[in-house]
Amino acid sequence: MRYFVDSWDPTYGASFEAATAPGSQSSAAVNADVELPAAAWRPLTAPPTVRAPDVVLLVDGVRRVDATLWIREEDGTSHPGLAASYAAGVVRCDLRRGVAALAGARVDRGLFTTSPTATDITAGTVRYAVRQVPGAPDPARLVPAVQGPLTSLEVAVSAEARGDADDLLVVDGPLRNRRQLARTLGYVKTQQSQYLDASLTAVVTALRPGERSPVFLLGTAWGGYSWYLRLPGPTGAPWAGIVRVECSTEIPAQEAIELADLSLVTLPRFASTPYKDPRAPQNLVPIAGLERRLRALLGDSRLLHRTLTLTAARTAVPV
Repeated sequence: MRYFVDSWDPTYGASFEAATAPGSQSSAAVNADVELPAAAWRPLTAPPTVRAPDVVLLVDGVRRVDATLWIREEDGTSHPGLAASYAAGVVRCDLRRGVAALAGARVDRGLFTTSPTATDITAGTVRYAVRQVPGAPDPARLVPAVQGPLTSLEVAVSAEARGDADDLLVVDGPLRNRRQLARTLGYVKTQQSQYLDASLTAVVTALRPGERSPVFLLGTAWGGYSWYLRLPGPTGAPWAGIVRVECSTEIPAQEAIELADLSLVTLPRFASTPYKDPRAPQNLVPIAGLERRLRALLGDSRLLHRTLTLTAARTAVPV
């Protein structure tokens, strides 16, 4: 028997957190025959003619709950709410010059609530615009509701930052409703679902740094072409350094295969190292820097919480 330690700091969870038990798989339909027949699956490398793009744009977003609150209606009923801040930004990496810079960032805030009568909250110079969450007054539904506006913010900053015809846009996380963006990859660093059967999973866990799996097609609600690749870094654990990459199905299968090869010669150069990042190598260096910048742009959470508390007290909104 051998033991392997996941390189991730356990305070960040694990790089592989499948919701299903080992050996079982997601119920999503999978077409594994896109690039190679399933029976012929093997680790793949990029052709020597494939080169990284001159410009790579990496997109990420962060969110934070500044305060939770309750809104009492005139009829005596109460609705949960939360004041949230969120930001999205883009790092432009010019591989020709070897430089990276922030290409754009936006910050927004919202009051997410099931209350039908809630109005905007102004805390000092900061305004939390009401964002209605339909349905029962369940506090657990509010935090996921922030993801939609955050995704819209990411799409907006991505569109503003693009300029080069041959650039590559890399979104941190699944593409979801960003599949209309051209030359765009979704970068999934934490594996929370097991899509492939045991024989195909064995091909994935056998990947060496600089190798990828064949492209396959996911039949989920946000389905798309997808593949796994292993980044350079500590080896040993089956899923060490493995990420899943995806692209839109609105392109031909051959173009998806070309994007898979392009990702293999592009993403590894951004891999982080364990002594610098607790989620190495999957948490790409530009993304880690962007996260820090965006969190700083959100402002002081303690000051915002205190200001919201004072504002709520003045308007007789119980907190």
